[in-house]
Amino acid sequence: MSSSIKVIPTGVEGLDAVLGGGFPRDSLIVLAGNAGTGKTIFSAQFLYRGAVDFGENGVYASFSESREIFTSNMKSFGFDFERLEKDGRFSFLDLLTVRESAVSAVLDLIISEVDRVRAKRLVIDSYTALAQSFKEPIDARIVLHVILGKLIRGMGCTTILVEEVPFGSSRIGLGIEEFVADGVIVLNTNQLNGYRLRELQLLKLRGVMLRENMLTFTLSEGFKVFQPYKPKLIEKSNRFKPIPDPPGKHSTGTKSLDEVLDGGLPKGSTILLEMDEKVSASTYYTVTFPLVCNFLFQGRAVVCIPTAGVDPKIIYERLTAYGATREEKLRNKIFISTSGTFPKSGDAPFEIISIEGRNAVEDVDKFLRVAEDLTVQTNQPVLMIIGVDTLAALYGESRCEQLISWIVTEARRISAVVLAVVKAGRRESAIRLSPLADIYLRMTRKHGCPLLYGVKPRTGLYALEEDTSEGYSIAKLTQIV
Repeated sequence: MSSSIKVIPTGVEGLDAVLGGGFPRDSLIVLAGNAGTGKTIFSAQFLYRGAVDFGENGVYASFSESREIFTSNMKSFGFDFERLEKDGRFSFLDLLTVRESAVSAVLDLIISEVDRVRAKRLVIDSYTALAQSFKEPIDARIVLHVILGKLIRGMGCTTILVEEVPFGSSRIGLGIEEFVADGVIVLNTNQLNGYRLRELQLLKLRGVMLRENMLTFTLSEGFKVFQPYKPKLIEKSNRFKPIPDPPGKHSTGTKSLDEVLDGGLPKGSTILLEMDEKVSASTYYTVTFPLVCNFLFQGRAVVCIPTAGVDPKIIYERLTAYGATREEKLRNKIFISTSGTFPKSGDAPFEIISIEGRNAVEDVDKFLRVAEDLTVQTNQPVLMIIGVDTLAALYGESRCEQLISWIVTEARRISAVVLAVVKAGRRESAIRLSPLADIYLRMTRKHGCPLLYGVKPRTGLYALEEDTSEGYSIAKLTQIV
């Protein structure tokens, strides 16, 4: 946003960073969408956070719902508007019964209330309902210019004008609002593999070069926008804190993923994790490495046939970032090489066993014997990580599925946990392997936001963010509702 334009924070988590700080001060923002897309929650949060966090009083002029319904619904999001009203920081105007003859009086009432409360923020919900009171379209234009001239320019009141968009229509209101307004935001709901996906479209915002015009959002605990994913820098690293296992299960090392999976991974289970071509390696590392660390830091062993592009150096650096010591890496982690080219000297980051790909039975048998020996040595269950693309490249697609079936069978015998990782381009392989899995998770990305959901068992749709507040990278999952 231009440095010459003063802005006010929207109060919507994640949105201000995309807008360059917030809405231009004293601007008119059209907020449009079908029924149920979140317009009221967005508007209420704009007012509530404005009053509580930024000391800007607000007025909500409602032509669509009563005070009682509004205040009751907003309490579920933690917005106590009744308290704000008692403190003189907020006013709700119930204008449900407005009629054409009273339109001018209603506008005078809104202006008077803005002045009385000394409001710096105003929501008119909805202009669509107000416009239905007019005989002629010209009257709607006149009212719009009154709002623009007296309330915004004259009284210094940043205003959100809510517009209802009928289902099946792409037109906003009377078709003139988006040309008069300083900003236009459209809220949509779409489908993603049978899940409801909420989308926010930024059509324009005065003085802002919008690098992102489509964003994913949720109404979980308020209106939250998810910024496009970028790996975060960790300013001060800390050692990973393992999460104790709940009864009968293993923690994934990620609290929010444990909650999605009803406590964690069942002991002796197989997890299928599928990523599509939109998912970066750094994204799925935020899910897989905490699981590895949660085993490793509790004295358990991890054995791995890596996916393509992952080598001992990557694993070594990642585990070091989580605070793993060299002794832990050497004692509890066995890295299974697929090329035989990694060093085997005492300086190697892990104990390395090579598999050459010439004899599938011998190679997998070697892998399973290592896992069983480590189970005996540690007296703890082992985590087996399998790169499905690696096995398919070495032994062919059909043979790969047979080998994984063998691994899963043996893993259950020794109560090991199997994580089979399926990278992009192998959707058919994932589907064929799914009967072997107790848990089947898929990862994709929409508008730059990584998304995760469970195919088996079916879960909700979750946005994935990277959380580095503890001094290491971990996934934070928020449901799209």
